[in-house]
Amino acid sequence: MNLSEVLLHALKEHGAREIFGIPGDYALPFFKVIEESEILPLYTLSHEPAVGFAADAAARIHAGLGVAAVTYGAGALNMVNPIAAAFAEKSPVVVISGAPGKGEAQRGLLLHHQAKSLDSQLRIYEEITCAQACLTDARTAPAEIARVLRTCMDCSQPVYLELPRDMVGVSCEPVVPAAEPAFDAEALAACADEVLARLRAARSPVLMIGVEVRRFGLEDKVAELARRLGLPVVTSLLGRGLLSNTDAPLLGTYIGVAGLPAITHLVEHSDALFLLGVIVSDTNLGVSAKHIDLRMSIQALDRQVIIGHHVYPGIPLGPLVDGLLERLPARKAPAPQHEAAIYPRGLPVDAAPITPLGIATAINDLMDAHGKMPIATDIGDCMFLAMDVEHTALVAPGYYATMGFGVPAGLGLQAATGQRPLIIVGDGAFQMTGWELGNCLRYGWDPIVLLINNASWEMLRAFQPESAFNNLDEWRFAEAAAAPEEKAYACAPAVNWPMRWLPRITGADGFS
Repeated sequence: MNLSEVLLHALKEHGAREIFGIPGDYALPFFKVIEESEILPLYTLSHEPAVGFAADAAARIHAGLGVAAVTYGAGALNMVNPIAAAFAEKSPVVVISGAPGKGEAQRGLLLHHQAKSLDSQLRIYEEITCAQACLTDARTAPAEIARVLRTCMDCSQPVYLELPRDMVGVSCEPVVPAAEPAFDAEALAACADEVLARLRAARSPVLMIGVEVRRFGLEDKVAELARRLGLPVVTSLLGRGLLSNTDAPLLGTYIGVAGLPAITHLVEHSDALFLLGVIVSDTNLGVSAKHIDLRMSIQALDRQVIIGHHVYPGIPLGPLVDGLLERLPARKAPAPQHEAAIYPRGLPVDAAPITPLGIATAINDLMDAHGKMPIATDIGDCMFLAMDVEHTALVAPGYYATMGFGVPAGLGLQAATGQRPLIIVGDGAFQMTGWELGNCLRYGWDPIVLLINNASWEMLRAFQPESAFNNLDEWRFAEAAAAPEEKAYACAPAVNWPMRWLPRITGADGFS
């Protein structure tokens, strides 16, 4: 096999299911191999930020590797923001960038797409990926690929591979997957014992579930752990949608002052807050009206467990959950009696203005009638609206909070799962990446897009209402939705929702 085929097979063997990309001159030979080998399906989009967001969403939804393939310079540098988001939110995306060949680099000429130096791109990506390799030697390439992919899986963060175009067809040995890093079994046992002792001694223990639970494919095991522990269970904001397909005793999502008072009080007054895979960030914990004392918490994240001032390094989340389950009887503990979130139903048919809560109510009514759908949402009102939707699979940039995620994330979600998604997006974010919907026809994708159009950067206005630069023009989005439906949506929908973008509804509050 040649190096490109070796790389593609290694990606597939490590759990990748598809590639999102945009070809360019330095990447054309690699894209030719992708297309002709059919080792992994290729989905090309229109702009590199969307490629990064789609690969990120695919990685999130199937708890495996997402893959983004681009060209050198103009392509890869265009994708820095989405990969920074994936790094911050712990999404395992493999970035594969084409690059100039060795001979080109030695001519003494500045090469097109080059910034400061030929390795400027690599140095930039070192800041937003957890492992990198330049595949310039076929003898060392298999080991380098194995190392980088193993790190991607272990850290659940993006990695970077640079493939010079003159290396694409070079003969190469297959990749032998690297072994999982070892951990100290005695330390794990002591850690599990201390966690359970801490929870049993607490007056008001609470289990909060975060993104690493999804990233490492632990939802079913964590649902069983929650049942056996018998603790009140909530998700973090970034973990919204976790455990949605289980019968775990889930109360709702903690969002501090903006959330259900009962859940807020429960979390903020816990004397043993068990943060399982929760990123300790302002959006997950900083929205509290009081200071949450992390010295009273148990934090399991980034292959370590912190209990007060006691740190257990090198403890992966999966083995920790297994260790806890081994120590708990295989019975269902009594569910604690706490007030759970109640999601609104029954939108009245009247002339009242449309509100975010009303939109969430309409979504819940439709899901009750036609079945749940996975949701991809952008930031701002869109994401907070989703907090009032019944628990279902959800991808959203809840921590890094970058605009433009929603539409390409929805496309990545459908490509990865085959399920028809609901995309919730504002007009500001839609202007950035919404036109990626033009690629739906080629691939038979049929997302439902709910566009909240208030002709404004409304979340920014909330912080600085006096600024006129928050005003946007009216783009008449609904008229763009009148494309021929019988052509644009040829595949059968996963559920029997209307096969079109939702019609424009304008109320006094400006939502549409």
